[in-house]
Amino acid sequence: MRVEGLHHVQLAMPPGQEPMARAFYAGVLGIPEVAKPARLAKRGGCWFEHGALRIHLGVEQEFRPARKAHPALLVVDLAALVRRLEQAGYPVVEDEPLPGYQRRYVDDPFGNRIELIEPD
Repeated sequence: MRVEGLHHVQLAMPPGQEPMARAFYAGVLGIPEVAKPARLAKRGGCWFEHGALRIHLGVEQEFRPARKAHPALLVVDLAALVRRLEQAGYPVVEDEPLPGYQRRYVDDPFGNRIELIEPD
């Protein structure tokens, strides 16, 4: 027995906010949306996937954003992504340096913390 990898990360979102999720994850971050299986689609939410990167947003009726727990997204050209996020109205925050990486934090439209990380 062994754990071989991470299949996906699921974040919560409030009901009825799929357009905001699409605008951020697909529009700003550039992660394409994929169709949810029919049996799961009726629950709401959206899935965004590109290769091995899979972020699923599920509806939570009594939604509270993840403020400490977060996914760290490996990016190429962090500076360009930071500019894109800021131009779209998403403030980007610097944090303590991590040896070997440039990194920043941004909140998704629902307040979930997202780390953006690029190797030096």
